[in-house]
Amino acid sequence: MTYATTNPYTGEILKTFPDATDAEVARAIEAADSTFQTWKDTSFAKRASVMRAAAAILRRDSDAYARIVTLEMGKLLAEAKAEVELSAEIFEYYADNAEQLLAPQKLPVKTPAEGEAVLVHEPLGVLLAIEPWNFPYYQIARIIAPQLSAGNTVLLKHASNVPQSAAAFEVLMREAGLPEGAFQNLYATRGQVEMILNDPRVHGVALTGSEDAGAIVAAQAGKALKKSTMELGGADAFVVLADADLEKTIRWAVFGRHWNGGQVCVSSKRMIIVDEVYDRFLEGYAAGVAKLRAGDPFDPETTLAPLSSQHAADDLKDKIKQAVDFGATATEVGPQTPNTGAFVQPTILTDIAEDNPARYWEFFGPVSMLFRAKDEDDAVRIANDSPFGLGGSVFTADLERGARVARRISTGMVFVNHPTMVKADLPFGGVRRSGYGRELLGLGIKEFVNHKLINVVDIDAEF
Repeated sequence: MTYATTNPYTGEILKTFPDATDAEVARAIEAADSTFQTWKDTSFAKRASVMRAAAAILRRDSDAYARIVTLEMGKLLAEAKAEVELSAEIFEYYADNAEQLLAPQKLPVKTPAEGEAVLVHEPLGVLLAIEPWNFPYYQIARIIAPQLSAGNTVLLKHASNVPQSAAAFEVLMREAGLPEGAFQNLYATRGQVEMILNDPRVHGVALTGSEDAGAIVAAQAGKALKKSTMELGGADAFVVLADADLEKTIRWAVFGRHWNGGQVCVSSKRMIIVDEVYDRFLEGYAAGVAKLRAGDPFDPETTLAPLSSQHAADDLKDKIKQAVDFGATATEVGPQTPNTGAFVQPTILTDIAEDNPARYWEFFGPVSMLFRAKDEDDAVRIANDSPFGLGGSVFTADLERGARVARRISTGMVFVNHPTMVKADLPFGGVRRSGYGRELLGLGIKEFVNHKLINVVDIDAEF
């Protein structure tokens, strides 16, 4: 595969990078394992100092880091800077909390004969992180901050279109004081992923990406008997009940679907509106989307970014056409997007019948699916009629009702009166074809540790 920086706004290939050789991969595994032997015994205070230094460097050089992301995958510059800040906050979270999250746990025992039982959490060793392009820094931070804090070491295989972002993070961690070998960026091929997972010194893999990639890597990890976590696709429901504040709800809907160019696994892809307010919502939503302005992501006036690549844009346009071929109605909204660059015209899909397979797809870009629900129960039914189960949201004036409805929606995360949110101190993950495992908080840091029982028993043997 070719690792290259291609500006999505201009289509210009700016820089290419050679694939890693098998020898380079082997050396990286050796270095990661060698460093692990000492890093695992490094104090939490020392690890925390590295995390704090990484956060400080990100903030100090925020503009420079943000520009790399905007250049490589087209993210609006303001959103790129927000991603840099979020990454810094994740490093700080684990600097503040890792030791407490991994503190030994004394277990209750029924009788003195069971002794004193303690559960300790020890790092496993070398891990592989396979990360996507849509959040080039955040995706790295949310795996390496907890796992390095736990004492593991990490090899990174990033998406092929963000090679400079990947390299920048390796330099970041080295400047922050992380030992050589503890975190290494590899321009690895797909074949080398299996080679890495088959190495006995590698103990797990965390992947964020597509269902297809997840299925392949999960199978490879399973065959090698290695632990894996999978953060895959999503088609978040955005449920609007009749008593919702429509003006505020519509603003959140436009944002929830179109931030990061609509290229977010937890963006509000399926809008499910009860019949009583459907027509008013559709009218207001279309007007809100029409106000978006596509253009140069470095321009502060731009509010709709290009997609990450021309290939991604072409694929999305093809999916829209297929949805229409199956009976959906596609309405393009807003001013015509530029003729150059990887743009897709914002599109609203309606009349998506229950036999239309498109209702079960993930549209990764500025495409909104709108569904008319009879009532609250029907809205919940539609929300749960999905192969995905990542995030979702419910909009209502009655917060208690919103919480009740949220409990009925089968996903890993549900928000009331807000689109699915990503923060350093909130867990992230889903169910069904959205994957398994969790990232962030204590759930994330404990995914790749050995939960070891130590039981001290001092009684005479009885025969």
